[in-house]
Amino acid sequence: MRKINLLITLAFCVTSLFAKEHMPTADEYKAFMNTKTLVVMDVNPMSDFNFKIKDVMESVWTLTDFEFISNEEFEDKRNDPSYSFLLMTVATFDADKTKARYNFLSLLLGETDTQVRNLPDLCSLPLSYVRVEDTSYAYKLEAFIRFIQDHVKLMTERPELIKANAFKYYNNNIKSLNGKTLYLVKEDLTADVNTASKIKSIYPHNVKIVSQDEVEEAIKRKDENVVFLHKVGPEGTKYKARCYKILIGADSSQFYYFDYHMINTKNRDGLLAKDFKKLSS
Repeated sequence: MRKINLLITLAFCVTSLFAKEHMPTADEYKAFMNTKTLVVMDVNPMSDFNFKIKDVMESVWTLTDFEFISNEEFEDKRNDPSYSFLLMTVATFDADKTKARYNFLSLLLGETDTQVRNLPDLCSLPLSYVRVEDTSYAYKLEAFIRFIQDHVKLMTERPELIKANAFKYYNNNIKSLNGKTLYLVKEDLTADVNTASKIKSIYPHNVKIVSQDEVEEAIKRKDENVVFLHKVGPEGTKYKARCYKILIGADSSQFYYFDYHMINTKNRDGLLAKDFKKLSS
């Protein structure tokens, strides 16, 4: 993972800011396979995450035994290496020189006598900008859990891929987009590429502008012909921030593209024309 600052939400407070420098090792991925995964529920009992995660874990998760715990229980168990933890974290990036904060879904490994900030981070996936409603990502949660599980399996089987920018490996799948249909929610696109006709002038493969419900249905039926966009940005809030852009297969939750840009007057919050040009190469 990149050097980032992570804040772990505990009970009704947030820990102080710290540098997350620990990159997982091959042995830590192997050790994970012998843990019990504790899914830490959001402190807000009415959050979409809490409503979705139980059903998703029951239907998707196969790597380890698991159960659901509270934030208080996480604090009690986090130093036990027989456990791993799936939980919401908040990240900032010092290098960006902004105050932007992002929600991540993180898989951490318990470790004896280790502060929260140094727990091995096996996979952290950007979900949303902190000020954005969780409805922006909750309907894609099943795909995210599938991906985290498959990513851990891949890192276990191919430890040479463990590196700071491990997600870039998946950009090799761009060449497999031919024959797939991109499902794009209009609100996730910038103005110069927000219709199928505009996109067609840059990107030669199939594109469909869809609703969130259509993306969710494609994920549920594991449609092998659909690749959907997961976009993370400030959604019109005033803070300068990163815009993450991830293309994910609805069937296998494989990544086809992972990138981000800093939002400015030229590069707005959404998938850009230059992204489609990369996807066409």
